[in-house]
Amino acid sequence: MAISKENKEFVNSLIEYYISESESYKQIAENFLPEVESISDTVFGIITGCVYSGFLQTYQNQQQTPSLEDMNEFNQIIKKNAILIKKSILGETKIDNVTKEKID
Repeated sequence: MAISKENKEFVNSLIEYYISESESYKQIAENFLPEVESISDTVFGIITGCVYSGFLQTYQNQQQTPSLEDMNEFNQIIKKNAILIKKSILGETKIDNVTKEKID
């Protein structure tokens, strides 16, 4: 079983949301200095953890359990979007959520 179209769209919308709010999560991570060594890695972990939690919650709401195939597909979605997440954290660029292109 592959991730349904609706669940994929939901995961992608979560990624877009957390990318747009990355500065807020950066401020949260900064509260943990000096315990954390890398703010950007901490924020990346927070964002991917939140997306993962949302992914699992969708399955729970549907009274289902994600299969190994679903989990692998989810990981590929995260890998595909990792650079966008990192760039938003580093403030290097703003990303258009629709086209995934850099905004000047």
